[in-house]
Amino acid sequence: MRVERLPVDGDPAGAAARVRALAPIPPSVEGDVAEILAMVRDRGDQALLELTRRLDTQGAEPRPLRVTRKELEAALAALDPELSEALELAARNVRGIARTGQDFETAGREGQSIRLRRIPVRRAGVYAPAGRAPYPSTVVMGVMVARAAGVEEIVVCAPPGPDGEAHPVMLAACTICDANEVYRMGGAQAIAALAYGTHSVAPVDVIVGPGNPYVQEAKRQLAGRVGIDGIAGPSELLVLLDGDSPVRLVALDLLAQAEHGRDSLVAAASPSPEALDALEAELAALAPDRPTVQAAACALVHTADLGEALAFAESLAPEHLQLMGAGPEALARQVRSAGCLFVGASSATAFGDYVAGSNHILPTGGAARFASALGPSLFRRRMAEVRIGRAAGALAGPGAAIARSEGFFVHAESMEARAAEDDAPMGENRGP
Repeated sequence: MRVERLPVDGDPAGAAARVRALAPIPPSVEGDVAEILAMVRDRGDQALLELTRRLDTQGAEPRPLRVTRKELEAALAALDPELSEALELAARNVRGIARTGQDFETAGREGQSIRLRRIPVRRAGVYAPAGRAPYPSTVVMGVMVARAAGVEEIVVCAPPGPDGEAHPVMLAACTICDANEVYRMGGAQAIAALAYGTHSVAPVDVIVGPGNPYVQEAKRQLAGRVGIDGIAGPSELLVLLDGDSPVRLVALDLLAQAEHGRDSLVAAASPSPEALDALEAELAALAPDRPTVQAAACALVHTADLGEALAFAESLAPEHLQLMGAGPEALARQVRSAGCLFVGASSATAFGDYVAGSNHILPTGGAARFASALGPSLFRRRMAEVRIGRAAGALAGPGAAIARSEGFFVHAESMEARAAEDDAPMGENRGP
């Protein structure tokens, strides 16, 4: 791990920009993705199988796209019992926290009734990556939130390996979470199939989940045709610490997020030079014995005080923010811009990645300034059900005045006709 020491020097936003610049810029895949999307849109299953053969199974004949219920149940039966129980626990916690309240109804002063209904989409797609390793936790995070939102049909894409099979632990997780359909497909072509539909794959309304740059670029190009959760970039963690923080735990947390890849953004900020010195020494001691840690850069940022550390964190708006030590932990209620906040020495980001119940599908790249973790609202539309009734008389005049000011004279007439009907004597013809 390459460690960089950076001062804030009174410029939190500038320091945040310098930290983000430490992560390598991924190459553009826009053109390649556009070609893949067009292939799947125009040739459906034929293109899907061709791309799977080329990109996933490395020339071997692909298995059928859809995984059968028998295969799913067999994968769960063969799963290590300890892992099965862990996935059950994670699914239970994620779904429990994702449950939300009921619809509500309110009345306007003029007597109109407005009922706000949150209506789940009918079909949702969850992309669960399986690059250097399978990620059953992403199956849990996506499927259980969609299930809690009331989605009728939940589809999972589990990319196949060179043998043409999706990893058994992915299939077992799909079975535990009761996914309705599972497909052996990955990459931009899987996103295209979910968005456009093919002979084998019915289109969905929303697509969620992380993935490589091709997957994210496909989601970007198809946003608007389908709903998406956002554009997920490399993993990010910022830890705010002080002189009382357990630096070995901080080092382990930074190294854990570096396991996601060399483009991960990991950083720690503190007003204590001694804490940063101790943390740098811990990183140097721990990293060589942990081969899964990728060669990511780690920024150690010196701040004038904890207030400046918080300002730096707000400017960075990281995916994960940990507060460790009495001083940083006291700042928790002031944090506004983080995908997920972890408070206290025991609250490792890794718990949120798997079993705490919070979601690990989070905004990255600074999007935590305006975006949220995956939640039920992503799978729901909010629709107002309006009943004007006797309020027409009170509302028509003001509404008509606004309509005419905008040049929409029939809008005005439409409202005023309701008011006239409402004023008609009982028994008078009110139309069909």
